[in-house]
Amino acid sequence: MTALDATRAELGLVVLYLNKAEARDKICRAIQYGSKFISNGQPGTAKTVDSTTTLARKVFRLLKFVNDLHALISPPPKGTPLPITLIGKARNALLSTFFFLDQIVWLGRTGIYKNKERAELMGRISLFCWMGSSVCGTLVELAELGRLSVSINKLEKELRHVDKYQDERYRNKLKQSNERLLALIKSSMDIVVAIGLLQLAPKKVTPRVTGAFGFVTSLISCYQQLPVRAKAKSQ
Repeated sequence: MTALDATRAELGLVVLYLNKAEARDKICRAIQYGSKFISNGQPGTAKTVDSTTTLARKVFRLLKFVNDLHALISPPPKGTPLPITLIGKARNALLSTFFFLDQIVWLGRTGIYKNKERAELMGRISLFCWMGSSVCGTLVELAELGRLSVSINKLEKELRHVDKYQDERYRNKLKQSNERLLALIKSSMDIVVAIGLLQLAPKKVTPRVTGAFGFVTSLISCYQQLPVRAKAKSQ
């Protein structure tokens, strides 16, 4: 493969990545929370970037509530314990509600919906829904990591006389465990972001703390949106 072919292939991955609306949204999210970290809630260019990017992201999320509504009514993967299934469905319901109410907030901020007080109330309720979904996500990831740990331990006993890293099942379990751990970190940090946006602990979770946590979770989301080939090369 020539250098030109390699470059073309890499650019093809970039195009594939940027063509995903979700990936563009997460890039904008990184800009939003990075600006929030810089501004620390003070007036200036960074705060303006934060505000305009926040509004722009709401356009990316129009009708996105349908995704989690579909996941809510879809059957869970076979073998998933009932408690994990119920928490996962609660997460889908909360996320779907968050995205739906977020559209009303967008309508209010653009002036289409005239009742600004109600739009702001809807915005606050939506953030509580998002925080609840992050809590549910954290619980699901903890439970799934526990299940994976049991499976990995069983495989290690089964493969104790051979090189376990040569076993495809073991490698797949480790990959799933790493992905779950990353998702756990993201959902846990998003709880802090929600607390900051709701100003539930303004002295501890300042705009700068909110921005820092939000920026990190945005980078994690950007990584999660990478094509499989690009992820493999980064590991």
